[in-house]
Amino acid sequence: MIRLAENWREYTVLATGDGYKLERWGEHILLRPDPQVIWAAQRDLSSYPDIAAVYHRSAKGGGAWEYRKPLPESWNISYGVLTFKIKPMGFKHTGLFPEQAVNWEKTGALIRSAVNAGRRPKILNLFAYTGGASCAMAKAGAEVVHVDAAKGMVERAGENARLSGLESGIRYIVDDCKKFVLRELRRGNRYDGIVMDPPSYGRGPGGEMWKLEDELFPFTSLCAQLLSDEPLFFLINSYTTGLQPTVLTNILSLALKGREGKIEAYEVGLPTEEGIALPCGAGGMYIHV
Repeated sequence: MIRLAENWREYTVLATGDGYKLERWGEHILLRPDPQVIWAAQRDLSSYPDIAAVYHRSAKGGGAWEYRKPLPESWNISYGVLTFKIKPMGFKHTGLFPEQAVNWEKTGALIRSAVNAGRRPKILNLFAYTGGASCAMAKAGAEVVHVDAAKGMVERAGENARLSGLESGIRYIVDDCKKFVLRELRRGNRYDGIVMDPPSYGRGPGGEMWKLEDELFPFTSLCAQLLSDEPLFFLINSYTTGLQPTVLTNILSLALKGREGKIEAYEVGLPTEEGIALPCGAGGMYIHV
């Protein structure tokens, strides 16, 4: 099953093929590589009119942007009541993953239901990047703790929160996620929800190594100890190619064994103007019932 982020108005996948996706971000059109796009393009994407920038991979690793027309250093796009800063960065990124709107909607609904019942849920967002999920959950009424090892990304998260009218509701932590979780366990802190968006590979600020296949299950099991007695959810996002939804189901089932609830696992993706779905990873969510 694939869940598509279909409610965007200021973001669109125009076309795909030959390892690339052509996207409209607000008023600007970008052409970026996508490892999932292994089918042939229906047209020459690089000749599409009005492309502002193309990201070219390098055979030596990484790559660079080719700018074809004037493009601001950054600009904003909105998703409902949320507003995000978009900026072409290294390794093809723009600072936002639009397909995650699928999870923003689901976690937001669960949070709003709890708020309507008189609770103020406390949510932990790990590997939280530029704060798309943090903003969505805070806007829904949660108290969010946002943790990421990259100071620049945490600063961008603060910018996105301010753009979305969130002057409070999010606490920002620059730290290695595992070290932070261990400290929270020692302190006896608990959370009503956890979101994690772990990278395939990474290093913490102290040089700590992270490899998803080795670390995801033990880390999920560790984080499960932080859940309150009546949590709302535990969400794992994965962009790692080949990590199927059933893997996330198994990890959550084993890490949360003995807790009442249900587990949903699914692909996440984006609709395209070609009429096909662009897969963008997988999600697994435990929901307390």
